[in-house]
Amino acid sequence: MAMHTWLTVATALAGLNALLLVTLGVVWLRNYRTFRSNLILGLLAFAAVMLLENLMAVYYFFSMQMLYAGDPVAQQAVVVLRALQFLALLFLTYVTMQ
Repeated sequence: MAMHTWLTVATALAGLNALLLVTLGVVWLRNYRTFRSNLILGLLAFAAVMLLENLMAVYYFFSMQMLYAGDPVAQQAVVVLRALQFLALLFLTYVTMQ
């Protein structure tokens, strides 16, 4: 894969992660309004921090591509980490929506 392609995949995965986190945040916000549980509040905080992290990643992928441009191994590692995060969020979204 070309170096630019790795950054595109990483950006797409960060965007998908952000969408899953928004979905989780909406569900957890509704649940918090109903139950007022500290655990749900913690889940909301988790979603907010992870959403911010993924949005910042997308911003940096677009604005500072030179951070990863010189090293294809670093780009591949970023894609692997984004993919693992996506799988974790996909599982979490699935069980939350049940």
